[in-house]
Amino acid sequence: MTRESAAENYKNVWDGRIGFGRRCALLVIDFMKGYTTPGSALYAPGVVSAVQESREVLQAAREAGVPIIHTIIRYYSSDFLDGGTWLRKAPVMRSMVDGNPDAEICNEVLPLDSELIIRKQYASCFFGTSLAAMLTAQGVDTVVMIGCSTSGCIRASAVDATQHGFRTIVLRECVGDRHPGPHEANLFDIDSKYGDVMPKAEAIAQFRQQGGGVAKEL
Repeated sequence: MTRESAAENYKNVWDGRIGFGRRCALLVIDFMKGYTTPGSALYAPGVVSAVQESREVLQAAREAGVPIIHTIIRYYSSDFLDGGTWLRKAPVMRSMVDGNPDAEICNEVLPLDSELIIRKQYASCFFGTSLAAMLTAQGVDTVVMIGCSTSGCIRASAVDATQHGFRTIVLRECVGDRHPGPHEANLFDIDSKYGDVMPKAEAIAQFRQQGGGVAKEL
């Protein structure tokens, strides 16, 4: 068995950087109260800190005129047919219905009236939604992701963003999970193969440079 660290093993093979393109959008993925409420089956301590860290990112994006899109998970509670096999595998997600407190967006990162909310039924915010077409129509080529959970909806959305042709950026402090093991493992995989995992300060600086239009320098 190799004694190399994962970083050593991947070096110069799976460690490329993608960076920002000409126009970015901020995706706020599934910051719902079930992940931040102690006692909830979905409670994930890492998401509590991610929500707090994301407040500054949201404010910077708004001030710079960066497009912001929020996503939430929602099912029809009468039969849950729209949840398909995912709800058979993960029945805990049945709390994601209108009227359940777990499904409400966290107060600290509530959307403005002008910001779009996409309702989705699966992990990726691209699967079964118009998100990719909407971003393309706005000239967006880079998506910056914050939200939860790192091993679920963030990873799935990062993979799909790449497969739809977008540069993918995940902000390290602004994503979270219920356990640090899956959290760190998935950040490692995303950073290695699908996008760039970076500190939020770097993204905020890019927002202020680029804003809602074209970056001054690429």
